[in-house]
Amino acid sequence: MQLATSPQQGSVRARMASRSPNATVRLEAMETGNAKRKERKMSKRKFFEWGGIVAGCVLICFGAVAIFMGANGFNTVRDSIAEQKITATPDAGEITNGKLEPGQAIKTGADARAFADVMEFHALESTEGQRYAEMGRFLTPSGEETSDEAEAAKTPEGRPVENGLRNLWVTETALSTALNVSYMAEQLALFGIVVGVALLLSGVGFIVLALGGALRRIEARQPAAKPVAGQPVPTS
Repeated sequence: MQLATSPQQGSVRARMASRSPNATVRLEAMETGNAKRKERKMSKRKFFEWGGIVAGCVLICFGAVAIFMGANGFNTVRDSIAEQKITATPDAGEITNGKLEPGQAIKTGADARAFADVMEFHALESTEGQRYAEMGRFLTPSGEETSDEAEAAKTPEGRPVENGLRNLWVTETALSTALNVSYMAEQLALFGIVVGVALLLSGVGFIVLALGGALRRIEARQPAAKPVAGQPVPTS
């Protein structure tokens, strides 16, 4: 690449060449060194530009995979909920403050979470506000709750009679937990989609920045316009 020289630089070179051949050699060596440093700088810049393009492509790939996995998980959760064929109870609208309608099919994670509240409400109605740890394990002959096996009523086989309400609470807890987990799984799937979109945009941004740097390098390589004969040369 040929470097353009100003008239002042040419006159300096001419004076140095007229004074001593060694001065000319030093001037040429200095110009050669500057050219090599500039070339190394351009090579390093090109390396970072290509690195940005590669990083952008990798981010785009990760983003596409994240979006696919998130969408697949989202659809799987909703299909699994719909397969259970759950419908809201007649009092579901009142219990959930309008989140569910009576007879509404439970198909989404949000519906499942709301129906879990309905189940807990009915379980507390049955246990008169008592939760699992507040109830006795067994029932006495008079129907009272007790955790003492010796005081419990016995079955014909001699086993203590279990507290049915406590078992009902165990069943309700298991089912409502499953419904709440389905809601969490749906939210995680949505989060995966959002992360995928963010990765895609980041990858595109990396590529745009890298290509923008390459365009600037190409513009810097373009030679300056030559002055037209008869026009004065601008000086700084």
